[in-house]
Amino acid sequence: MRLTSYSDYSLRVLLYLALTNNEVTTIKEIAESYGISKNHLMKIVHHLVQAGYVESIRGRAGGLKLADIPENINIGDVVRETEDDFKIVECFDAQTNTCRISETCKLRHILNESLFAFLSVLDKYTLKDLMSQKNALKKSLNIGDESQ
Repeated sequence: MRLTSYSDYSLRVLLYLALTNNEVTTIKEIAESYGISKNHLMKIVHHLVQAGYVESIRGRAGGLKLADIPENINIGDVVRETEDDFKIVECFDAQTNTCRISETCKLRHILNESLFAFLSVLDKYTLKDLMSQKNALKKSLNIGDESQ
């Protein structure tokens, strides 16, 4: 299983916002800190706002902040929200499946079990767990650094 960059960047945005101690932050600041396209992050942030993970504040002093505390943001839930395709192999999609052995093959069930296990592990963690090295993360991203 490989997460899309969409999910990866979504988690990075949430982590960045959590590291700012709920201060209002801009997409530009996040994009520059990670070296990610601002345009790409705009779509991701819009989705995170719609999903209720991020609050968007309009106006001159506007920007972004977490909509909830980090310990209430579950990593498994975020991944489920941001990944659009958990069809690991062709036979996971009855509409497009052309595999001739899918009715008798055990691989589908094994892969489904592994996907469930993958998501179950993610369900054990929250955004707060990703912040265990908060100071080092902030330093890496130049958060709180006046030179930014």
